[in-house]
Amino acid sequence: MPVQIFKLRHVPDDEADDVRALLTEHALEFYETPAGNWGISAPGIWLKDESRFAEARALIDEYQVVRQQRVRQEYEQLRQQGRQRSVVDLIRSNPLRFILYLAGIVVLVYISTKPFLHFGR
Repeated sequence: MPVQIFKLRHVPDDEADDVRALLTEHALEFYETPAGNWGISAPGIWLKDESRFAEARALIDEYQVVRQQRVRQEYEQLRQQGRQRSVVDLIRSNPLRFILYLAGIVVLVYISTKPFLHFGR
């Protein structure tokens, strides 16, 4: 019976590609389920042979440890070089988008709290 081995929601494409390659390299048969038209289904990679679950899980766990270390090193290098983007950099790159988002947040907060501001009158 098939068993889900890897969830694909919020997973970068390069990580999903690496997991697919890892499973293929070790001759583990799998298939994928998409998120669907509206993105509400559970996308994932499913292992066809449940008896090889432990082997596949160990491979993926090892890959994720190595990936985590590599990504942290890359982040630290960028931070030390001053090239890691901050929130201020994102605002500077597109100030109009920031202003529109901020205005939308203010409107939502106002609409959400307005009934309670005049509750005692």
